[in-house]
Amino acid sequence: MKVRQISVFLENKNGRLAEVTRLLGENNINLRAVSIADTADFGILRLICDKPDAALKLFHENNFTAKETDVIGVIVEDKPGGLAHVMDICFKNNVNIEYLYSSLMSHENNAVEIFKVEDIDHGLEILEKNGIKAIGKF
Repeated sequence: MKVRQISVFLENKNGRLAEVTRLLGENNINLRAVSIADTADFGILRLICDKPDAALKLFHENNFTAKETDVIGVIVEDKPGGLAHVMDICFKNNVNIEYLYSSLMSHENNAVEIFKVEDIDHGLEILEKNGIKAIGKF
């Protein structure tokens, strides 16, 4: 199952992240996973939320540059080596991971990791064949 991620491009200036999170909160949109990467001039906020359509519309209405991308939400055993096990499966099966980050939520006492892979359908197929569960909604 694919998960809808929203990427928001932000100027790297004081208050921009506060503005985004305030907009989400004021519109009753709950974050499920979040990551931010920055350079000297801008940042990319990647997020998973409970209402992606509403969030994307909200960002566009408030003049944020935002786009949607499909990613994979993977259930990982919350124990030492849990993520390494999944990484080994990906490596051995040529699943190229572009980036990953952790969810703010857990699933049945397990961690949830968000993966952006080069070929999402191939990635999902390999994970499923190897008994790794993916989730589609948060």
